[in-house]
Amino acid sequence: MASQTQGIQQLLAAEKRAAEKVAEARKRKARRLKQAKEEAQDEIEKYRQERDRQFKEFETKHMGSKEDVAARIEVDTKIKIEEMQKAVNTHKEAVITKVLELVYDIKPELHKNYQASLK
Repeated sequence: MASQTQGIQQLLAAEKRAAEKVAEARKRKARRLKQAKEEAQDEIEKYRQERDRQFKEFETKHMGSKEDVAARIEVDTKIKIEEMQKAVNTHKEAVITKVLELVYDIKPELHKNYQASLK
């Protein structure tokens, strides 16, 4: 009977050690997964930064910097405004004259629908 108790005790102890080893293995696995995830995130971040840098170089090479683009847009806008101002100054008198002619040159006559009702 004592040997049975001793055998059971050994089995329980072995089961306990096995459970501890399994728990430790799970902890190691969880730590490794967490570490792998962090490494992957770092690698992704480095890749993203590298691609951003390459894109900025490409953008600067082909389009110029944002300041250059803004300056070009401003110059183009000023040129177009000056052209429009010149066109206004050139045609202003003719347009005013034409509008005044249309306003002052009134020819009173009956509307065609009213004329038809008279007949």
